[in-house]
Amino acid sequence: MLPADTFQHALTSIKSQWLRTVLIILAMSIGVTSVTVLISLSESARTYIVNEFEALGTHLVIVLPGRTETTGGAPPVFGETPRDLTLDDAESLSHSPYIAAIAPLTIGSAPVTAAGLERETNVFGSTHELLRVRHLTMAQGSFLPKTESNEALSVCIIGQTIREQLFANTSALGQWLRINDRRFRVVGILASEDQSVGVDFDEMVIIPVASAQALFDTQSLFRILIETKSRDAMIKAVDDVKKIIKLRHEGEEDITIITQDSVVSAFNKILIALTIAVASIGGISLIVAGVLVMNVMLVSVTQRTAEIGLLKALGASQTQVQWLFLAEAVLLSLAGALVGLLFGQLAIALLHVVYPKFPIELPNWGLLSALGVSILTGLIFGVLPARKAARLDPIIALAKR
Repeated sequence: MLPADTFQHALTSIKSQWLRTVLIILAMSIGVTSVTVLISLSESARTYIVNEFEALGTHLVIVLPGRTETTGGAPPVFGETPRDLTLDDAESLSHSPYIAAIAPLTIGSAPVTAAGLERETNVFGSTHELLRVRHLTMAQGSFLPKTESNEALSVCIIGQTIREQLFANTSALGQWLRINDRRFRVVGILASEDQSVGVDFDEMVIIPVASAQALFDTQSLFRILIETKSRDAMIKAVDDVKKIIKLRHEGEEDITIITQDSVVSAFNKILIALTIAVASIGGISLIVAGVLVMNVMLVSVTQRTAEIGLLKALGASQTQVQWLFLAEAVLLSLAGALVGLLFGQLAIALLHVVYPKFPIELPNWGLLSALGVSILTGLIFGVLPARKAARLDPIIALAKR
């Protein structure tokens, strides 16, 4: 029996039992659809989060006050630390040859008022270098002027939401904006930005860091953002930061340094593991479909006992009979996989419509793995029926005709 004859015989058997065929294809397609959708969601989530952190800046290094050993936990977001970071600390880091830009950062919440309108918002205090480090874009005007970091100027930059809510009917440039009890002239408006790791610059007001320290009555910095000159220089820049701060803090290494690469790598590993986990969960439905294939094929062997006896009486070997049933299982699994992939693509397209900003797509490896696993499932669960058919005695099988 030639391979072409084997597949032709399998197709004939499949066509003769339409209800059985539809049930198997439906079960297999549901499994493949769930696997493809889960893989696309988890892989897209991984890509989205990684891109969010990469969008923070190029070769970014973040210096936080305090460290795990001295605070008894993760670096604090707000509250006391063993030793504050100051503007002088930030200025001292400029001595490193591996650092391209430094943006000290102070943050607080305050009411902002203009033309009788008021709202509460976040206020960032930084320097001109923040524009470069965070890859911000100006829609109108200019960013903070290039001055000494300790110079408190009464100028501010506002986001698009602040402009719309407080200066809806007038031009915001050149207008005065009151933050708490201080006035700042609007010199620039940021271009609309999507949220980046929870920071919405559309609702932000940015003022000089020295002005922010005076506004919030503090000398400490929330963070120091650093852009290194290259990816290779990042490790050397981290070493320099540790050495410089240690010298300034009386020999104590009381800071935590986070590099962009380390954060991206950590999230990447976590989300790859998540992708494998959800794909495995989706694979359970394929196992269920495989059990259905096996049960239906076992019934088919019972119904086709005489046919099998006739084939063996005509000289078909056990291997040929076994491949006859395996080919049928593979064809059914392949048909179910193709239908499942079609349903999966339709589901992904629907998710695109519902969540247009979320980059949902099925990677090539996900498509190939779903297809391969479904065929493998058909083979594995088709082995038992195929072996049962191959081991039938031709005389006994014909006697049951």
